[in-house]
Amino acid sequence: MDSLSGLAQRIEANINSVVLGKPEAVRRTLITFLCGGHLLIEDAPGLGKTLLAKAFSRTFALDFKRVQCTPDLLPTDITGVSIYDQKDGEFRYVPGPVFTNILLVDEINRATPRSQSALLECMAEAQVTADGKTRELEPPFMVIATQNPIEFSGTHPLPEAQLDRFMMRISLGYPDIADEMSMMKSHVRGEPVDELQAVAHEEQIEQLKAAVRDVYVDEKVLRYIGEIAAATRDHTGIELGASPRGSMSLMKAAQAAAFLEGSDFVTPQNVKDMARPVLSHRLLLAHRAQLTGSGANSAIEDILDQVPVPVT
Repeated sequence: MDSLSGLAQRIEANINSVVLGKPEAVRRTLITFLCGGHLLIEDAPGLGKTLLAKAFSRTFALDFKRVQCTPDLLPTDITGVSIYDQKDGEFRYVPGPVFTNILLVDEINRATPRSQSALLECMAEAQVTADGKTRELEPPFMVIATQNPIEFSGTHPLPEAQLDRFMMRISLGYPDIADEMSMMKSHVRGEPVDELQAVAHEEQIEQLKAAVRDVYVDEKVLRYIGEIAAATRDHTGIELGASPRGSMSLMKAAQAAAFLEGSDFVTPQNVKDMARPVLSHRLLLAHRAQLTGSGANSAIEDILDQVPVPVT
């Protein structure tokens, strides 16, 4: 485990060398990746979402593709299309950008519900069904989707079923002045991410994922996670609480967080640290909470304050 922990540290350091001043976002993205999940980044344009996705793909030597969502984006623009080949006299399937390892779906809420649902099958089943034939997506496969939380004109909000498929929702936020100056200096002679070297290969990715799954979760911690999820369903400010998929995602994220800290067991603090990014986007707030401006993170804070922390 020590050698794998060292590898994980080198991975984080490699990504942080180009994604400046965002170690928490980098770690949460890595946690999502190691758990086989998908990531939703909710932030304003120009804050480094594409850079983060590219840095991950280059660090792991993985294939990277990007889809820019627009109202006229068709499902086949994501999944691929069959084209008639006049020379051979038969249809030939042309794979879409979803056949990759890291797929950046930019401004996902600008796509129509039909296109969003096409992406949902890819996220949920790691496969594409087209022309009556199912094609598997090669692992590892991760969707990093982005949306602007401010500009809602002409958008289609993601339905609860699709939001629930994202393991985490994070925000990068604006950099401080020192980090912004460092960014400008690093871009004087080009794009630093283009020079980023891979530090892990496919076999090591599987070893890291296996190590995360081996992190021990005590019965008391499992109950703690279950009580947090149950509390979201009874909270007065929440109309729709976390699903069992949410509690399982919280457990897996806590395992990965513990692993990246060099521990072989999950602590209640690991669960607390992961609760907001894992659960906040899965909660549908009650109308009263929306009127008072109380957000999902505020409700989760209330729950974490109320649910007794186990002694392990």
